[in-house]
Amino acid sequence: MKRIFDLILAFSLLIIFFIPLAVVSFLIFIQDFKSPLYLAPRVAKNDGEFTMIKLRSMIHNADTNQVDSTKKDDVRITFIGKVVRKLKFDELAQIINVLNGTMSFVGPRPQVRRDVNLYTNAENEILKATPGITDFASIVFSDEGNILEGSNDPDLKYNQVIRPWKSRLAIFYIRNQSIMLDIKLILLTVYNFLNREKTLMIISSILSDLNANNSLIEVVKRKNALTPHPPPGSDDIVVSRSQNLNDKK
Repeated sequence: MKRIFDLILAFSLLIIFFIPLAVVSFLIFIQDFKSPLYLAPRVAKNDGEFTMIKLRSMIHNADTNQVDSTKKDDVRITFIGKVVRKLKFDELAQIINVLNGTMSFVGPRPQVRRDVNLYTNAENEILKATPGITDFASIVFSDEGNILEGSNDPDLKYNQVIRPWKSRLAIFYIRNQSIMLDIKLILLTVYNFLNREKTLMIISSILSDLNANNSLIEVVKRKNALTPHPPPGSDDIVVSRSQNLNDKK
């Protein structure tokens, strides 16, 4: 059912957004006459690999500096890219990934190999699911660039304050996934542009109804500043991106 739902929605959205995607792709191309697409290697379901397709929001070959987390003030982001990223329009190209089966509309966001190599045994459960365009964490941390803004090491800060909760939300989704939950998350992804505070309250209510623990529910509300926290399956806060934490609980 999930695959059929994905295909129907993907074909529908491709028809609706074909012209806007073509126009934005052209605008990206004429700013530097480089490909408007960013073909990003990502880790697939069952620890495989696939190419995730995005509209390019950064300068050509921006990934050569090995920095994977993007802060709002990242100098690599182009003028058009700032608009594209704000509207999340760059993610629409992933409809192609949904059509070819490498992604689903709802599922844990696909990660680079360098981040997956840091997973604890508990986090490896995330690799059991097909990666998606949106999920709980994509909405809750849709302001990721703002969270990382001003950081001298955005990858480390990501692993300290975002990854711990992003991974817990991904695992929670996998254990509670359903077509109805997918529909709710897709609608909430759109509603998040209109009323973020209300969206976060709805998500916290969904988690509460599904018996999520209180700490996860409180983080989802985003009322308090994010602080360093151990990822699931470990008692230790990440202090280096090369650190591979062993399970301790």
